Amino acid sequence: MPPITAPLPALIFDLDGTLVHSVPDLRVAANKLLAEDGRRALSDDEVQGMVGNGVRKLVERCYRATGGAPEDEAALDSLVARFMVHYDAHPADLTRPFDGVMQALDQLQSAGHRMAVCTNKPEGAARAILDQLDLSRFFDAVIGGGSTPHLKPHPEPVLAALRLMNAAPTEAIFVGDSENDVGAARAAGLRVVCLSFGYRHCAVEDLGGDILIDHYRDLPAAIETVEKLAAAKVQ
Repeated sequence: MPPITAPLPALIFDLDGTLVHSVPDLRVAANKLLAEDGRRALSDDEVQGMVGNGVRKLVERCYRATGGAPEDEAALDSLVARFMVHYDAHPADLTRPFDGVMQALDQLQSAGHRMAVCTNKPEGAARAILDQLDLSRFFDAVIGGGSTPHLKPHPEPVLAALRLMNAAPTEAIFVGDSENDVGAARAAGLRVVCLSFGYRHCAVEDLGGDILIDHYRDLPAAIETVEKLAAAKVQ
């Protein structure tokens, strides 16, 4: 009888700061909105520091940084809707995959890994970016802001992605760049590969993943290492 081999782990990827550098398009949309209200423009570095907790929090932070927060929730709702008009029109004009992403995803897909995206970006914008950058073909599922009632670091979006892939938490690995990614993945029971680049808001050594990589060329080997470490714990 041939040996029984474990299935390859399902892989869940964050989007902004993990698969793609999306700050330039976010900055353009934010500055169009701010200009409409007579506020100053923000730099890429400023916007990058505001990314990670969904579009509503991004817009709120943009306004706090340029003269004061919206006066109430209704005002913020209106600003978010106006921002999305700008962003949805041009979600991927300047956004690009990080170096090595396409090659790594192709290698992982060819090996037989099931893959999904789990992001706090609105699902429609996330799908548009994946489509325009020829990334959609790699993923079996996309969970975005609005797909579930909660955003990362709540585990609900990660668990939703797992359901769509018919995978258990112990059969999956999350690939991300931020505290929200690690928090959501850990709360859902997943192992985590962290990237040393991206949009984190803490020191890289404080992310708390199982392994840290500096480039996508290292991702397939990192996944194998995480699998071996998990198997060793079981024995």
